Formats: sequence, structure tokens, C-alpha cells
Amino acid sequence: IPKEMMSEQTKIFINPTGKFTIGGPIADSGLTGRKIMVDTYGSIARHGGGAFSGKDYTKVDRSGAYMARFIAKNIVANNLADKCEVALSFAIGVEKPIGINIETFNTNKIPLEEIYKKVEKIDLSLNGIIELLNLKNIKYQETTNYGHFGKENMPWEKVIEL
Repeated sequence: IPKEMMSEQTKIFINPTGKFTIGGPIADSGLTGRKIMVDTYGSIARHGGGAFSGKDYTKVDRSGAYMARFIAKNIVANNLADKCEVALSFAIGVEKPIGINIETFNTNKIPLEEIYKKVEKIDLSLNGIIELLNLKNIKYQETTNYGHFGKENMPWEKVIEL
């Protein structure tokens, strides 16, 4: 890693859980290829390649995407920006996201640093996401047609004050 990219705040995670038990198709199966495009707004939003199918709310592929939607929607709904995309990066065995990226496409109405401060007040641990979005009590069957987002009855669509 080039020296200029390193600092006192740099953290490097290599297998943070210290173990690797099951991986590959047996652990991550599901109808992935076709659903990825629907799960990400018909490929408008960038994604890391993970799909929701075959994963429950305890997997950050699903819960993290719901939380990213929730944050982005609330940034726009709170009139902090006209357009917003949020990316959350998780590492296995690390409680909170190791990276948060907020892209407003230069439509932010307050400094981006202030938006980050508002987002940092939200508990972005897996348990915090599950609790805030009430993911244990969702009728996920409603997400099987026409994608997961834009359905106003889903908790990741609710608007709160940031």
C-alpha cells in the first residue's frame, strides 16, 4: 500500500472473525443474477454483486441495502440534498460498517460533513439496523415482485427527522 494512502486512522481487516467455516454456493445460494438488477433499482444504483434472494435480514447484503435506502431517502426527504446514493461497506466480524459513502451528486444543500454527522448518529450495527427498521416483523413476500424499494409500507421507506 503506498505510504501516502496510510495514516494513523487507517485500519486493515484481514479475516476479522479469525475463522472461515462455510463458503461458496452452499452458503450463498439463491436466484441471484436476475434479481440483482431488480434489487438495485433496475441497475441504476451501483452494487457490489450481492443479491437478497436466499438471505434473511441478518445478512448485511439485505439489511445493509435497506439501511442505505433508508438513509438516502431521508437525506432527500429532510431537504439536505436533491439526490442521494449511500454505500455501506461491512466486514465479517466487525460490528459496524467499515465504510460509509454518501454521494449527493453535488445537490447537497448543506456541507457534506454535516450530512455525515447526522448519519453517524444512527446505530448502523446489524442489531441497530434490525431494530430501527423492524426487520424481524416484515412480510418479505411483498418484496418478491417489482423490487424492494419504493413500497411505502416498508420501514426502509419511512421518513424521520435527521
